[in-house]
Amino acid sequence: MIRTILTYPNPLLKKKSAPVTVITEATRELVRDMVETMYDAPGVGLAAPQIGVLQRVIVIDISGKNEPPELIVAINPVIVHAEGEAYEEEGCLSVPDYAANVKRHAAVIVKALDLDGAERTWHAEELLAIAFQHEIDHLEGILFVDHLSALKREIFQRKARKAAEEKR
Repeated sequence: MIRTILTYPNPLLKKKSAPVTVITEATRELVRDMVETMYDAPGVGLAAPQIGVLQRVIVIDISGKNEPPELIVAINPVIVHAEGEAYEEEGCLSVPDYAANVKRHAAVIVKALDLDGAERTWHAEELLAIAFQHEIDHLEGILFVDHLSALKREIFQRKARKAAEEKR
């Protein structure tokens, strides 16, 4: 089922997510909905808080339109190693119509559980490393705009307030 993606400034996006203690059928249904929602959006990643579920679950697929899907499901993901610097433009399904350059690690190692409860490890670089960091930030209640300088964040917030007023 395609779920509604929460958008800034929804307060749920700023809350920390709880770890998944047991992978149940409800967890599997959440992941199915997240995958369907991510592909429909379309996006390269989605975290459970973006659809209003404060659980530590992310899905990522950075494959291109003409490539076979390479879906990653990560439950309780943790970055166990990070190195280097990358400075790339990011956008977010929860922050529509806005993109900005964000400083991230160029490479990360992520450990998480898969849907079967098995521990998985990903050695990620480039776009996949950025996607992991971006989605794991969501689990901590952090949006990519929180990484911007105070001036750029203020400009973004002004644009967001103006856009919200125009929608009324």
